[in-house]
Amino acid sequence: MSRLLLVATILAVAGCGGGYSPPRDLDNACAIAKERPKYMRAMERTERRWGVPVPVQMAMIHQESKFIGDARTPHRYVLGIIPMGRQSSAYGYAQALDGTWDDYRRDTGQRRARRDDIYDATDFMGWYMAQTREKLGIPLTDTRNQYLAYHDGHAGYARGSYRRKGWLTDVSSRVAARAHSYNAQLAACRY
Repeated sequence: MSRLLLVATILAVAGCGGGYSPPRDLDNACAIAKERPKYMRAMERTERRWGVPVPVQMAMIHQESKFIGDARTPHRYVLGIIPMGRQSSAYGYAQALDGTWDDYRRDTGQRRARRDDIYDATDFMGWYMAQTREKLGIPLTDTRNQYLAYHDGHAGYARGSYRRKGWLTDVSSRVAARAHSYNAQLAACRY
């Protein structure tokens, strides 16, 4: 009997570990909406508050974390084997850096906000992109340039640092294409 209890406990604990797993079909906005209605509620709330369209948020979250709530950057290694910390402090759905997250919490009064909470993560993205529009004049619907400013920061974007990163301009174009695809999918389905 104790062996059965042990197996049941292991299965129960293993089942709890998937709280941050991504949706099954990341290429289908309707499938994401159906599987994770909470995500849609969070993004719709952010769209109402900050004006950032849901497909833009979805495409950026897809690029940043693949919808994995506890996503972190990889570890760095010396000599290929000695771990030396992570590449950055980016964490959560939005891959927000520690300092920028602290700015968001201070500016919005969201002191208990967590990067691994979809509501807080999308609100952060909305806040950041609204600032991007104010500081850099990039429309909230311009996914490509919003992503470049999100990745390189406002100062980096203003300096044009992304121009020296061909890989980043390619990524930003893919993010924009994904937002366009998500937009068409969401227009065709009822989630």
